[in-house]
Amino acid sequence: QAQLEESGGGSVQAGGSLRLSCAASGDTNNRYSMGWFRQAPGREREGVASIGADGRTDYADSVKGRFTISKDNAKNIVYLQMNSLKPEDTAMYYCVADEGRSWWLLLRSRPDNIDYWGQGTQVTVSS
Repeated sequence: QAQLEESGGGSVQAGGSLRLSCAASGDTNNRYSMGWFRQAPGREREGVASIGADGRTDYADSVKGRFTISKDNAKNIVYLQMNSLKPEDTAMYYCVADEGRSWWLLLRSRPDNIDYWGQGTQVTVSS
């Protein structure tokens, strides 16, 4: 079983950067795919980025080239570096983890099919 705790959200101007962190409890690194989802007001949750136990990554088209997901296996932390932020990136960002799904499938999963969620951290980008 995994517990996830996000941090690093905040308010920035368009073009700025933020780094989100997700501290995971339990032995997630060797068996779990992990990632980030987001939900903007009035919209459904959507996959943003994912990383597999082997380190392979995938991104939503809307963030490719701007966001980078990475992990520190020793600390059991997953990061999301967000650069060139846009107002449309404004959302609650959630860390997710799933033992049975690949990094590729996790990004494309229905939210209610994903095993573990953090509480979320708010990102607000102003124009």
